[in-house]
Amino acid sequence: MAETTSIKISPVNMESRKNLNIRSGDTLIVWQKIQEKGKTRLQAFEGLVLARKHGNEAGATFTVRKVASGVGVEKIFPLYSPIIDKIEIIKRSKVRRAKLYHIREKAAKEIKRQMRHSTMVNIKTVSDIEETNKKEQADKKSKEDELKQKEADIKNIKIEKSEKKVAEETGEIK
Repeated sequence: MAETTSIKISPVNMESRKNLNIRSGDTLIVWQKIQEKGKTRLQAFEGLVLARKHGNEAGATFTVRKVASGVGVEKIFPLYSPIIDKIEIIKRSKVRRAKLYHIREKAAKEIKRQMRHSTMVNIKTVSDIEETNKKEQADKKSKEDELKQKEADIKNIKIEKSEKKVAEETGEIK
């Protein structure tokens, strides 16, 4: 008889990342885990999504561009990377192209004019750290409830025994 085991491909919640539906023209914050001297910290990268490639497959990527100190900075993030802690979509703009590479040459004023049909949204994934904390708290709560139930059961048994003893002494039970 063959034994089935669930295989976990990635430590990332792939369904929540797939359901984000990141598109070109979205303004988002990508929280990235950075290892420094044995410690892990989170660093935010906020910018405009220029391109989304490879759909929802395992190798899916998205390109984010921001202007830092007057210099344009672009990063290409793998969608299902465990290095990404969470993704927050801040604003969704209506754009006419799938790839917004032309924005590299445009002035900021023109870009704002082109994206006038934007709406504010607040969609985000759950942080891996927050998810594990919630699970730990739920486990702790269930253990505490179990312990309280056992204590109540023991107390009820003791009360029943003492009532039985009193009844025997008074001669009510034969």
